[in-house]
Amino acid sequence: MAPKSRKQKSSGGQRKSKRTKTKQMLPDSEEREPINMESMGHPEIYPLVLTTQTQEIFKCRIDEDITDEQPYKLIKKEDIFADFRNRAAVSDFYPVKKVIQEYPGDELLVVYDKDFKYGLNFYLIGTEEGKENYLNAPEVPEEQEEYKEYIPEDIYVYKPPVSKPWVSLGSEKEIEEESVKESTKQITYMISRKRSEFGAPIKFSDQNATSVKDAYIECTAYPDKHFTLKQLEKDVGMQVVPKVKDISTQTRWTYPKNATMQYYPRELSEEEKETFEQSKPLSDFLNNTSMNVEIALQQNEIMNTFIDDWKCLAEEESTFGDKTDTHLKEYQSFTDLHNLTEKMVTSVSWHPTVYGLIAVSVAVRLSFEERVHFSGKLLLQPSLILFWSFSDPIHPQLMLESPDDIFCFKFCPTDPNIIAGGCINGQIVMWDISAHADRIENIKTGGSRSKKVTLKPMFLLEPDSNKEATYIRHCAVSSIESGHKKVITDIHWLSDTFEINRLGAVFENRNGICCQLVTCSADCTICFWDIRPQKSLTPQPIEKKKEEHIEIPLDVPSTFLHLDLSWKPLTKLRLSKGETSLDHCPTKISLSEDDLLYNTQDKILTQSKAVNAGEMNPYHNLEAGLANHLKPIEDFCTKFFVGTEEGGVIYTDWKMERDPETGRLMTKKPVSLYTVHDGAVHTVQRSPFYKDIILTIGGWNVAIWKEGVMIGPLLQSSCAPKRYTAGHWSLTRPGVFYIGREDGYVDIWDLLEKTHEPALSQSICITMITYIKPWTFSAKQQFIAIGDYYGTLHILEIPWTLSHPSTNEVSSMNHYFEREVKHLEYVEQRKKIREQEKKEMELELEKKKVKTYQKSKEQLEAELKMDYESYLELEKNILTNLGFIKVRETMSFLDL
Repeated sequence: MAPKSRKQKSSGGQRKSKRTKTKQMLPDSEEREPINMESMGHPEIYPLVLTTQTQEIFKCRIDEDITDEQPYKLIKKEDIFADFRNRAAVSDFYPVKKVIQEYPGDELLVVYDKDFKYGLNFYLIGTEEGKENYLNAPEVPEEQEEYKEYIPEDIYVYKPPVSKPWVSLGSEKEIEEESVKESTKQITYMISRKRSEFGAPIKFSDQNATSVKDAYIECTAYPDKHFTLKQLEKDVGMQVVPKVKDISTQTRWTYPKNATMQYYPRELSEEEKETFEQSKPLSDFLNNTSMNVEIALQQNEIMNTFIDDWKCLAEEESTFGDKTDTHLKEYQSFTDLHNLTEKMVTSVSWHPTVYGLIAVSVAVRLSFEERVHFSGKLLLQPSLILFWSFSDPIHPQLMLESPDDIFCFKFCPTDPNIIAGGCINGQIVMWDISAHADRIENIKTGGSRSKKVTLKPMFLLEPDSNKEATYIRHCAVSSIESGHKKVITDIHWLSDTFEINRLGAVFENRNGICCQLVTCSADCTICFWDIRPQKSLTPQPIEKKKEEHIEIPLDVPSTFLHLDLSWKPLTKLRLSKGETSLDHCPTKISLSEDDLLYNTQDKILTQSKAVNAGEMNPYHNLEAGLANHLKPIEDFCTKFFVGTEEGGVIYTDWKMERDPETGRLMTKKPVSLYTVHDGAVHTVQRSPFYKDIILTIGGWNVAIWKEGVMIGPLLQSSCAPKRYTAGHWSLTRPGVFYIGREDGYVDIWDLLEKTHEPALSQSICITMITYIKPWTFSAKQQFIAIGDYYGTLHILEIPWTLSHPSTNEVSSMNHYFEREVKHLEYVEQRKKIREQEKKEMELELEKKKVKTYQKSKEQLEAELKMDYESYLELEKNILTNLGFIKVRETMSFLDL
């Protein structure tokens, strides 16, 4: 009896440990609910992964014990329990342990899923009825089938319907979601008067409504010009809709009439041809017009007669100007004079819709050891993102507070009032500046630059508070335990055209707004985030919600309250190095949809106007959560470029794949990896003109890549005199990009002019350049923002030659990239040919060496005989010179 009691105690202990595990870590616990195929109409089927070791234990080896004729195996229930006792949770049947324990029979049926119909290589049938149906499937005899073929079609046999159990496929949830329910409370009014006034006589008279205090004043309805109502979503159901086509013509068709025509070629007879050839009028006509036709053909070959001369007018003058026209001109600079601490610029971003407003994030200039030493003092200093305006270069307009220094941030592409940033401690911070959007006004700046600046929306402080900036607190901060562990080096908003799930699959975005982010960090991870609230398993009580609502500060908007301190990433990626246990450390990423975000300025402007006009902001109504039923997008490119801290450029995929042995989800191996840069990559950016051209900058060189070309970079520069620290493509010229150096210089590359070195180098400041961001202010004016290590933001005006492209520059650069691709392919072929020639030469040398050593026996004997004769002649000469042998004796000596 003692062993039984021990087993009972151990099982109880196991149950307690399982409960504690499920309470602590619900999504990551090992014991999970078994996966069945109820959604496919087979609730009795449970997919399994049986490894080769398990197949040998239960004698269900593929192609040996299990064949196409008998693709199943009956396994005793006792054998599976014995496997649980031996291997515990390592057993492949452990996920369906509960199903096996509740199974009434003694033998369970395991079927080999050759075509992976249910996702895995085997599946278990968990009911006796399903087991009998599989083993004893009804078969139709051959005679009956032949008889069915000869049944005439005119005879109709009535088959009464058979009632079947209803299987839920999730339609009741869609019906409940589409049903209309009253959300507003009905208000009831009760009007009463005294009983004594019933039936009393009434006297009507004229009265001035303004003279009497309690008199009736009419409030007539009027249209409000500042309020517009926009219908965001509308559900419409249709069935059997006819196709309608409208066609209009210029002629009046009085009545329709069917008509057909047929043409026959007109052919001349031989006699008619001879008469025409001998006719004088025809020969005179050809002689008179042949000269004019030849001149016209020659003119078409010499020049293009259809060219527009007005568009090509003064093109040469615009492209070839003086050397002074190619330099960047200082326009304005911004420095935070109120903060005495030494800080550097970490990221710069122009406001998408407000012209003349630029946001800058700053961080303390400290090394890791100094930051740890002064950690207590750093907590007392605010970490800010400053908003500077051209109208006031001294005072910042807004200041966004964050829990730690921000190293990257981005405006939301669909709502510029939403800002996301990445901290040095690995947290993501969200801000909502919608309450300050009313301060954007249409003004015209004065001064000497009033001629250049056109009428555009600008940002100004109120007249009463033009010396004190507004501090804005953050709306939400991500969880420290579940997020990144080190500094976030890059952040991007995903496009509003798609969204992804936990497995990395791409679906259509039903909300029509950007709801997901992607970040990379120095902790060797890439995370995808979703700002929408996750569906909670247990509904929270109303009292708890009221308490949380009361605790919100007055100056903090409740837009992303559901994310504060509980925001977890949707999925995580790790870029493994393969053989070692180490991972690549990503610094910058570039998605395939980045080029679409450059052309969304007009779209953002219209959306911001609609929100200012009084429409509902979609970011204030995110209670819907993640949608369950989404339409997948096929043929979507899920691959992206990653720059690493070691100087490598990785082209990989964010989709997850299952490990064939363990069945767990894991990151795919990188498609390609090139270590081109000799330092950390700080710029990975797609060209605004070509979707498949990527610029990478790191260390002392720069490289240009083409997506789909796995041979190598199209362009790789030589080592620069100083280390590169920042870079950016030109927004209007496809062959120009700007690179900042650690000595304060900016290298301007123009690929149409030079491809081996920068076309121009210009000194901007005396310290390291940390960030570069150009912006198009108008059709005739462009600016570039350059941040340095001392915290100063320089605004420079881009000259005409660097901002206005020539007419054929896009096509010329496209031809250049195509030529480089062909050159790479040619070099790769020559390498293979050279390797083959080298192998052939080595083989020939080895053959020659073998020939020298493989001599015949006769040649060796002849060589030995010659050596011996030379030795005898030498001996004779020595002996004769010494006088020991006479001449006759030498002759006899030689005869011997």
